[in-house]
Amino acid sequence: MPDDAPPPPRIGLALGGGGARGIAHLHVLQALDDLGLRPAHVAGSSIGALIGAGCASGMRAREITAHVLDTLATPRIAAGRLWHSRPASLAEFLADGGLRIGQLNAERLVTAFLPARVPSRIEDMPIRLSVMATSFFEGEELSIETGDTASAVGASIAIPSLFRPVRRGGRVLVDGGIANPLPFDVVARTCDFVIACDVTGGPEPGAAPMPTPLEAMIGASQIMMSAVIRAKLTSGAPDIFLQPPVSRYRVLDFLRARTILAETEPLREEARDRVAAAFAERGWPLGRPSPEEVARFVV
Repeated sequence: MPDDAPPPPRIGLALGGGGARGIAHLHVLQALDDLGLRPAHVAGSSIGALIGAGCASGMRAREITAHVLDTLATPRIAAGRLWHSRPASLAEFLADGGLRIGQLNAERLVTAFLPARVPSRIEDMPIRLSVMATSFFEGEELSIETGDTASAVGASIAIPSLFRPVRRGGRVLVDGGIANPLPFDVVARTCDFVIACDVTGGPEPGAAPMPTPLEAMIGASQIMMSAVIRAKLTSGAPDIFLQPPVSRYRVLDFLRARTILAETEPLREEARDRVAAAFAERGWPLGRPSPEEVARFVV
């Protein structure tokens, strides 16, 4: 690098919430790998926190993708993971509040699905990670950067009506997407260049059947999150804002992971081209990807 060349920037990566739609985030991670770039700070809400934890652990995009496809390969495999997230005993089941609507334990679910390489504590991640949650009684966002990884990510994915809230550090926490669905402002405090990927989507227009109560609740949440993101963009947008077309997928379409990856493949090229162009414009150097990273992403 010439002596007068500007130093490489600290890259901030914000990954938003959207359930299964967040599988598209993997293309953004792959685009960074293509360019030989690594983020210095990752912030994620809901599914963005789950995928962000894999990224912050140092895993490459193709490794995270392989893990996602392996764990969601068939209904039987996915059900086996869900089975391992159940209470271990009747006493534990009753201690968790017993049978009730939205009784899934988010922390156990995260433990069952997180890759083994992800450190058990956030502060042990090689890349800084901010996991976004919503503090229920205080009515405010909470950026979690220390402590148990599974409970933090569990709190971030704890969609009301699906999961019971997570109690952590004396607070009752729910889905991070409620307070901050796309936390690009969090990484902007520490980084020079911010990339944000919005996978909120929304209810698909058209002659669709009447939504079920659960679909209506989730759809209303998506509408709210989209409004929050639009308001945030007016006060300060990230350097790169990505918004793949994911509304055709349902929030719980995790068993369609391979289809979602295949149909959102253009996001990889868009992200790679836009980041490369922005770096060239600023005179910033790109990394040196390995031959494996520049190979086509086969899903």
